[in-house]
Amino acid sequence: MRDVLDELMTWWRAGETVGVGTVVATFRSAPRPAGASMLLGPGGEAVGSVSGGCVEGAVYELSQEVVDGGTPVLQRYGVSDDDAFAVGLTCGGILDVFVEPVSRATFPELGDVADDVAAGRPVAVATVIDHPDPAWLGRRLVVRPEDAEVPVVGEIGSPRADSAVADDARGLLASGRTETLTYGPDGERRGEGMRVFVNAFAPRPRMLVFGAIDFAAAVAHVGSFLGYRVTVCDARPVFATRSRFPAADEVVVEWPHKYLAAEQEAGAVDGRTVVCVLTHDPKFDVPVLERALRLPEVAYVGAMGSRRTHEDRLERLREAGVTDDELARLSSPIGLDLGARTPEETAVSIAAEIVALQWGGGGKRLQDVGGPIHHHGEDAETAAPAPV
Repeated sequence: MRDVLDELMTWWRAGETVGVGTVVATFRSAPRPAGASMLLGPGGEAVGSVSGGCVEGAVYELSQEVVDGGTPVLQRYGVSDDDAFAVGLTCGGILDVFVEPVSRATFPELGDVADDVAAGRPVAVATVIDHPDPAWLGRRLVVRPEDAEVPVVGEIGSPRADSAVADDARGLLASGRTETLTYGPDGERRGEGMRVFVNAFAPRPRMLVFGAIDFAAAVAHVGSFLGYRVTVCDARPVFATRSRFPAADEVVVEWPHKYLAAEQEAGAVDGRTVVCVLTHDPKFDVPVLERALRLPEVAYVGAMGSRRTHEDRLERLREAGVTDDELARLSSPIGLDLGARTPEETAVSIAAEIVALQWGGGGKRLQDVGGPIHHHGEDAETAAPAPV
């Protein structure tokens, strides 16, 4: 819902009712991830997408029915021999879409949630999307970290269910994951009957770019496009300037290893953080890589340079005490083999490697490989869909 939140808030503040269809679960080659949303505005406007164009027409019609009737609906869209083109979902995937009416009356906490998202404060919205008792459907909790002034707002239906969902939602929020969870009807950990969609609005993941060179400007631009909060850091003030890196969220003048150490100590580095070291100068590279490769929580560490530079860098890092297991985490030379030459092409190569490692892609041409186009992890590809 993050990508349509601005439009949703405009109508919500005006007192309008909006139909909101949200992908809550995907199976096989579904085109959009859980959390993708489509809005039906009060004037019939369609905003956003749940399937990249495949089932938008069907979701639009269902949203009209939900707004008129006021009752949320969980709907599955898939492909079979008989209905492959019934709603246009021809990609081979399966989507569960939860459609609900959203207004000041149905979701009074939305304004505070939007404020949290805008300020980069972590917040999760847990919504009941399936339950034996229809009265529970659409109930929600707004969950924030335990140290927040008000950690939990709302009620699902019982203290037991509220406690279980809030605890699990907080765990998903900490890892930045959006998922549908299954419980017994009263929130039992082992059981079925209640499904709760947890939409986690964690702060944007970070991309730390070390080295204020022309390639860094292109990497910052692509990183921002992918949704990262980008920091460019260099110890040389003449190069580390805002005018040279307009796409970066911040430009920092500091020795890279000192900056990374301070960010780690401040808790500003997590398992979604990616580190790109682009200076290919040992006095900058080795100290920051020595620290980055010893951070267990970062998602990616890449370093630019020729193969000769790479071999020299490995020798220097071993002399600094970096182990072979730690060195195995280093992507160097950085990026995928795209034949890139320009800074912009190189930035695409680096971004492609980050995306491939995140989702388990092989970096090959799709026409040369079989199987699903979209990678969701082993469980999502093989698990049988839950009944709706």
